[in-house]
Amino acid sequence: MTGEAPAVQDGTGSLRSRTTAVLQGMQPASVPGLDEPHRGGDAGIGPATPGFCREIRQMAAKNAQTSARKPARDTQARQAITLELVAQLTPSAGQAEKISTAFALDPVDFDGVREGTEEHVGTMAKLLEPAVNETAMRIHLQRAVGALVGSAHGAATFYTAKVTAARDLTAKLANEDRDEDRDGVLGFDTKAARAREFAAQAGLAAYALYAAATGAVHAYAAITGEDWKPYVAPIDQPRSVSRQAAAAELDALG
Repeated sequence: MTGEAPAVQDGTGSLRSRTTAVLQGMQPASVPGLDEPHRGGDAGIGPATPGFCREIRQMAAKNAQTSARKPARDTQARQAITLELVAQLTPSAGQAEKISTAFALDPVDFDGVREGTEEHVGTMAKLLEPAVNETAMRIHLQRAVGALVGSAHGAATFYTAKVTAARDLTAKLANEDRDEDRDGVLGFDTKAARAREFAAQAGLAAYALYAAATGAVHAYAAITGEDWKPYVAPIDQPRSVSRQAAAAELDALG
């Protein structure tokens, strides 16, 4: 005996060993979804392992959760920055005078800044007239004035934030249990005092920039004959039902 299993004959007349037949009978049945070949570049090479399929399902679930967490598209236009809005955040003339007196700072020549800016914008327009038509001039001035108004708004917002910080630090001085808020070494300003002075400087800067923005707005009206209005981006129109359905289908495909 050679130890080789006796051969058996199948229906096609070919011979195969009993051992081969037994081994083939022991192969596990294919499991749908787990033993399918890869559909990428390795398609047809062999069955996918259960671990690989499990990772695919985890990735798909993670992508679905990420898509669900995405906020809806903001279709609302941002708040328009007008000169009136800047005026609400900027110190008034009386308040600016009090700031200058209380902190020994140079006062702001509001009228001088306003008139100088208005004259400067008018001079710029005259220099551009030979090469820029009326429509292009209006667009250019609208953008230039918008930049000055936006700068004044940023300075006014910064001022209000610094005033809040100065108030908070000053209020902490009343708490005697906080060593870090007590007066410092004689001859040196406390942290709260420095915050108040910084807020005062920010307030006068905002007041000066508001004067410049006011002069630019006046110049725009004098040159174009129209009141300046901030540019407001158009609000996105709601998508049609078909586009919404297409987007939902693409999102489902991953």
